[in-house]
Amino acid sequence: MKAIITILQILSCLFLIAVVLLQSGKRAGLSGAISGAADTFLAKNQAKSWDAKLAKMTTWVAIGFIILTLALSFF
Repeated sequence: MKAIITILQILSCLFLIAVVLLQSGKRAGLSGAISGAADTFLAKNQAKSWDAKLAKMTTWVAIGFIILTLALSFF
């Protein structure tokens, strides 16, 4: 049982890292100011919806990671 929980924890850890790295930063910086093609209304709304989905996934994966960590500490 401990091995299964450890494997699940490692997988959730890797998935959590991937989800956090896929999120865009809050500021676009200089590259966002230079590129005018990405400033369309559709591109902004699509990015916000994708970022919102990633933020929700981050929350749920982090909760699962915490639960797995607590379960692993009991075994």
